[in-house]
Amino acid sequence: MITETLYSQYFTALLAGNRVQCTEIVEQLLDKNIPIYALYTDLFQRSMYEVGRLWEENKISVAVEHLTTSITESLLALVYPTIFSAPHKNKSIVVSCSANEYHQIGAKMVADVFELNGWHGYFLGANTPVTDLIKYIDNKKPDLVGLSLSIYFNLPVLSKIIDNINTHFPAQDILVGGQAFRWGGKEELHKKKNVLYLESLDKIAQVAE
Repeated sequence: MITETLYSQYFTALLAGNRVQCTEIVEQLLDKNIPIYALYTDLFQRSMYEVGRLWEENKISVAVEHLTTSITESLLALVYPTIFSAPHKNKSIVVSCSANEYHQIGAKMVADVFELNGWHGYFLGANTPVTDLIKYIDNKKPDLVGLSLSIYFNLPVLSKIIDNINTHFPAQDILVGGQAFRWGGKEELHKKKNVLYLESLDKIAQVAE
């Protein structure tokens, strides 16, 4: 498992923009066959939540926040050979950030968790236009659609996207999550049809299993 000492070393390197040291730490953990899920929750997710907190409190700059995100996304690629080698079942999920959303790392991790559990995960990235999302859902006909929201003020945009999906695909199940809901908005989701809010990777993994 990831000790506090190792996490501290990693987080210090991450804030310093030391991509080499961060990569070495992750590679060492992979060599020790650390469970991928533990790597995602105890290192990647934990560190990015802390980065977000520091940014919100104006303790780090936007530049530092962007750099830590870039490094973390590059580290996710180190895990992909393991993730994509998992036996796949006949299930799929389309994961997307809402329009006007540019924080995509959480959504990417969600798609990876489903891939790790044998799903076909289609990650569409940041700021996906709703018209393109609808077309892609129509093309893939997934079992689930996952939507990520990082910025609370984009909640009305997410609401319209959900309504759009419900209009075109009345039976489509939708998963919603993201850091935006720390500030509220869950009550809005309760009004929507076929929507399940998941607050953590733990809950997401349970659904994927």
